[in-house]
Amino acid sequence: MSKRSAVKNARKAKEQDPSGVNPRQPCPCGSGKRYKACHGSAGGVVDVPVARPFDGLANECELIAMREFVPSGTAPLKLKDGEVTLATVLPMAAAALVRADGVKFLGLQVQTRSNDISRDLARALSWLIDAKEGDVLPVVGPESDPGPDAERLQDLVDTAAELVVEVRPDFTWWLPEGSEPSGDVALSLERANQAIMPTERIGPAAYWVDAGEKAHLRWVRPEPEEELLAALARLHARGELTLGDGSRYAGSFRAHGLLVPVWDLDRERHAREWTTAAEELGARLADSLASLASEPLTGTERRARDGLLGRQITIR
Repeated sequence: MSKRSAVKNARKAKEQDPSGVNPRQPCPCGSGKRYKACHGSAGGVVDVPVARPFDGLANECELIAMREFVPSGTAPLKLKDGEVTLATVLPMAAAALVRADGVKFLGLQVQTRSNDISRDLARALSWLIDAKEGDVLPVVGPESDPGPDAERLQDLVDTAAELVVEVRPDFTWWLPEGSEPSGDVALSLERANQAIMPTERIGPAAYWVDAGEKAHLRWVRPEPEEELLAALARLHARGELTLGDGSRYAGSFRAHGLLVPVWDLDRERHAREWTTAAEELGARLADSLASLASEPLTGTERRARDGLLGRQITIR
């Protein structure tokens, strides 16, 4: 063995953690951090985020959309006993509140206080069930954290119920019908309305969003990432990963354990004009997914998949 090889091997041995994981490699827990900054750090990491907090819910994809990019929207949330209104964001990003007319709202776009969004939502929901008119829960604080064995959202809601999302053009639903805001409330409402990006739901977990310079289709998909990428690659290799003229596949981003493909769209066309094209693309994607069981990817399709893997995007 050469001196250079001996030094190199010694360095590798020194870097290797007793667990057998290279500190510079991604942590096996799936956090996305390097091992040395996660479970390989001094004392390890106790609070590892739950990768798929909404797993097991029939409406997982819609929940992700409402939490991540639907600006203003509500949906009836069926509990095992009763019903509340699920909301994208509440005044001052509150965790939950009871409107003056008694309507109970659970906020999705809130700051996460633990490693499990589902557990935080369950804590806010438990508070909301017994809350009275005018009560507000600003945040689910760490001081009341009941621990990892506490109830999660999946324990409190009807897991099979469909989530019927109503996308709202503004935040007037924060107030009871017929109420006129004034003072700080009116100012807060005005600012919130000004920040809304026009959004419409054009299919299951598929949303048209006008981001200003261009419009997009953001589509939360339930399939495992590797399987979905293979199916998208098959369509891409065939020139079928499109919604027609005025559209272009832009890439994808990850949200709460699922992949969200994104297409750039001609913003001069109304959202409803893309509905049929989205349905047709969905049918092609379903056929592509089904074909994977009997038809492995070809060389061209594998190269297309490698290209898609590099097209990760960030939304604002």
